[in-house]
Amino acid sequence: MSPIRTLLVDDEPLARSLLRELLADFPALAVTGEAANGTEALAALHTGAYDVVFLDVQMPDLDGVQVLRRLQAAGQPLPLVVFVTAYDQYAVQAFALHAVDYLLKPLDPDRFADCVGRVQQQLALRQDQARVPELEALLHRWTAPAADYQDQFLVKLPARSFFVPAAEVCYFEATGNGVLLHAAGGHYPLRTALGQLAERLDPAVFLRIHRSCIVNPAHIVDFKHWSHGEYLFRMANGQHVTSSRSYSAGVQQLLKRFA
Repeated sequence: MSPIRTLLVDDEPLARSLLRELLADFPALAVTGEAANGTEALAALHTGAYDVVFLDVQMPDLDGVQVLRRLQAAGQPLPLVVFVTAYDQYAVQAFALHAVDYLLKPLDPDRFADCVGRVQQQLALRQDQARVPELEALLHRWTAPAADYQDQFLVKLPARSFFVPAAEVCYFEATGNGVLLHAAGGHYPLRTALGQLAERLDPAVFLRIHRSCIVNPAHIVDFKHWSHGEYLFRMANGQHVTSSRSYSAGVQQLLKRFA
């Protein structure tokens, strides 16, 4: 996990030193920059190189509130902001500027730890929000009708969701509740019907050999004649599937590949 890039802004060297000491207990936050006044802070934040800034309010030339207002006026994306000050009268202005926290000097270690936890939660939320457009695009690709055949399959589990590439699928099996995708790593439920899924599969990659089974021939290890024109296929994941005479066209195409 990448370190949280942290900027310390205070005109008092001792105050910055104390912040560094407190942050030493939280290795996820890496102090990668310091500023001794508002002008230096403005220049540092214009680079966009920080995830969070601990910002003093009262400083020479520009105070902390003015720094943020200038950044906003310039359309500059802001990092998470924690105001650090000896005065409580700036709290309303701080939260109007969407500060994540407001710490009063002298800093209390327990209160500081709560602040760091809040910073980490907010950063995690920002990262999740940043991924939403990408996930929506992937979901749209999976659900929307497309001219191309489907080349990956979304698996939704209680703890996580992920995609399985078509090349990694051994076979699809119809169940009473939908479809099971069988791959080398296990089998996973898909929220679709086998017939609907078949319409989205590339016939050059997948063949339907049974009312309840579509196979990927690339994962067939061997096969043998079973009975009455049916065949038993051993898959690379160790499972066996049988063909049906009702799908003889698909079976014959499959057998030609091994001829």
